[in-house]
Amino acid sequence: MHTLPLSEFRANASAMLDLVERGERVRILRHGRPVADLVPVGEAAEPVARVPRWKQPIEPLQLVRPDGRTGAQLIIDERERGA
Repeated sequence: MHTLPLSEFRANASAMLDLVERGERVRILRHGRPVADLVPVGEAAEPVARVPRWKQPIEPLQLVRPDGRTGAQLIIDERERGA
């Protein structure tokens, strides 16, 4: 594992990414404390492209009435009767 300060990472970002592509790990320090680890994609603990729950597709609610009429048909009938 390569460990380097943030200023050095900024100066050599491309070279550090080359190391990561070859399977090595790079730890970045800020003020002497570790703030990030660059690891190859296969080693990542979480999937990178994880879709938030609120963006996941949902199944629309399917209600079936005993008489087979849809909600749209019920609204049209009510409008015709009440208007």
